[in-house]
Formats: sequence, C-alpha cells, structure tokens
Amino acid sequence: MRSVTFKNKTWDVAANLHVPNDFDETQKYPAIVVAHPISSCKEQTAAIYASRLAELGYVALAFDASTQGTSGGLGQYLEDPATRVEDFRCAADYLVTLDFVDEDRIGVLGICGGGGYAVNAAMTERRFKAVGTIVGANYGRLAREGDLSPDAALKAMEAISAQRTAEARGAETALTTYIPQSKAQLESYGIKDVDVVEAVDYYTTPRGQQPGSPNKLNVTSTGAAFNWDAFHLADKLLTQPLQVIVGGGQTGAFGSYRDGFDLFNRARSEKKNILVVPEATHYDLYDKPDCVDEAMKKLEVFYGENL
Repeated sequence: MRSVTFKNKTWDVAANLHVPNDFDETQKYPAIVVAHPISSCKEQTAAIYASRLAELGYVALAFDASTQGTSGGLGQYLEDPATRVEDFRCAADYLVTLDFVDEDRIGVLGICGGGGYAVNAAMTERRFKAVGTIVGANYGRLAREGDLSPDAALKAMEAISAQRTAEARGAETALTTYIPQSKAQLESYGIKDVDVVEAVDYYTTPRGQQPGSPNKLNVTSTGAAFNWDAFHLADKLLTQPLQVIVGGGQTGAFGSYRDGFDLFNRARSEKKNILVVPEATHYDLYDKPDCVDEAMKKLEVFYGENL
C-alpha cells in the first residue's frame, strides 16, 4: 500500500493506493476507485475491500473525501454531494496519469453513502467502465426523510438557513455528530434501530474506530443534499455494467436495502445484477469476514468480466 495524494481544485485529496502482491510497474493493471461511507475514512471498510481487490490483481485507490479524513478542502467535515462526486472524477484523473494503470479498465466501488456517490459520478464519468455498490445508500433520500414526519425536511432546511445566517454574521461553525458518541450514550437515548446500534459499535469501538473518522458533521453543509438524488437520471445515463450488493438480514433506518433495489430497478444498464447476502445487516458487510467473503466472490466475477 502506498500513501498518495491527488488534486481536487486547489487542495490535496489523501488516498491509499493498494497494489497486487506481485506488482510490477512495467505492467498494465485494471484499477478500481473505492469510496468510503459517509462519516468514514479510507482506513476503515474501504481499506478492507481495496486490499481484497488488490489481492485479485487490481490497483485499488481508496481515498478520504474532501474536507474529511486527512484530505484538504474548503472547510472541515462537509457532506456536500457536488464535492463528493467531483472527488471521483479527480480520482480518475489521477489514475490515468499512472503508467501502470490501463485507462480503459477503470471501475468504481462505493460503500454505503459512497455507493450512492459512486453511482452518481459514474453517470457522467465515462472512464468508469463498471460500477459496484456495497449497501449503497442515497444520501439525498436520507436527508429528505429525516424523522419521517411530513415536514421533517422543510423544518430541517429552515434550521439550516437560520444557522447560515448566524454564521454569516460571525457565529461559530455549527458541528454535530452522525450517531451517539458511545454505547452508553446510545443506551441513554433508548435507540434500538439496528443500523444506529451497529454504527455505534463500528465507529466508536476498536472494531472500526479510526482517527480519520471523528463522527463530526458541518451542519450547514447538509443543506445541499435535500434536493439531490444519487440515482437521478440513472434510467437515462447509467449504462455501465452494475453490481449491487445488499444485506438480507434485519434492515434499519439507513435504508440501503431498499435503495439497492431502487438503484437496480432504475439503472439503464443492460448488464446488471443484485446480490442479497442472506442474514447480513448493513454493517456486517463492512467488515464481518464471512459477509465480506460473500460480497467479494460476486465482485471477483463482476469486475473480472467487465474490466
């Protein structure tokens, strides 16, 4: 694995380049861009899948989203769809400068929110020849649903607008957290949803905890998501081969199971497949060995046939 950077506009995007064990810079390799979940970083589940892809003979580029992890950007902890999608195009720009990458065999794999961004990027980034998602989630849908009350999105946008006004007048930048900060806090809130419970277990314990994933979110940056749809125009523009992987176990608030089927049904791709991993939850597919193995069996065939 090599630590590298590439540019998005004026700042550096931090990435890890995973290469095959018998890597030879004089040869040409297919490459796959691997995108981490929302609130995550390149050292977590993205690293697991990138390293497994490298074992199969791919050059795999796992990167920190702009303003997150150790990447630069205009601000910190922003979750802005336009910037997230542009990161993918810049990743492709970087890969085509590497002599050992076959520019005609570049694919993309996104996990959770990174899956939604990967799909959205691939619609216009035609250098991506094959698109894979692991529990891919549509961040725009998540923002709009909020607490599921009829006017949740409208109330949230009003609050975001008020906060922008405050910050324009000199108030400190508002930061929040994605999930409870600990299992004890989770229990005090009485939250039982499987996705939230497992998110706390993954992100706040040694299971998946990493310095680049501090559970922080710039509040006003979320405003850009409310009228954004990761799969908008997939019925017209998403034509690349598509592999969707979701968990078939208990489903929770993040909605990746239904997003997976929504994507599969909307995609124009003539060659598309959806794999439901039996009994797997959303977070099982992040790092549980048997679930990752099941996903990788499918991805090995999929990228092998299409890259």
